[in-house]
Amino acid sequence: MKEYKVVIYQENGFSSLFLGVANVNPVRFTELLNRNAEAGWRVVTMEREIRRLFLFWNREAHIVILERDRI
Repeated sequence: MKEYKVVIYQENGFSSLFLGVANVNPVRFTELLNRNAEAGWRVVTMEREIRRLFLFWNREAHIVILERDRI
């Protein structure tokens, strides 16, 4: 039997406010994936989206679906 987990990774809003857009930090995103991998999770699929922040700013988000065998 499998269990699933949804993780939404996005940068904080300060980058959007100052730079106009917040892109994903690859180092922090890698750390997030590695922490979950250590707990036995593996990535099944991932989707990238641009989310609106307040009225004029955008930030990038990644929706990651993870799975592992139920313990």
